[in-house]
Amino acid sequence: MATVDVTESSFTSLVEENDIVLVDFWAAWCGPCRMFAPTYEAASGKHPEIVFAKVDTEAEQRLAAAAGISSIPTLMAFREGILVFSQPGALPAAGLEQVIAAVKDLDMVDVRTKAAARQQSNKTS
Repeated sequence: MATVDVTESSFTSLVEENDIVLVDFWAAWCGPCRMFAPTYEAASGKHPEIVFAKVDTEAEQRLAAAAGISSIPTLMAFREGILVFSQPGALPAAGLEQVIAAVKDLDMVDVRTKAAARQQSNKTS
């Protein structure tokens, strides 16, 4: 599957309606972003069950700000609508494959339990 461009209006539905979504926050002027792009594109071909999304931080400044992006490229991974990974910096192919394997192997019952506990803790703080 090829990568898909995401906008502020399509981001939430994309993350909520797909099991695993990887999001690459990038910009055309960013050298490390351009270096990471072929690695990301190649991984999208190897993992058609995962949605590989791209957010152009120049065109989608409000979305990048809402996501707390302070450095690019930044890779985020969502599983069942929950942010499970976020890291700035261009990953080598092997590193990206490790992230993908780790996201696939997550115990989502445990992840949801911990996310609910954090959310409850934030409400009482």
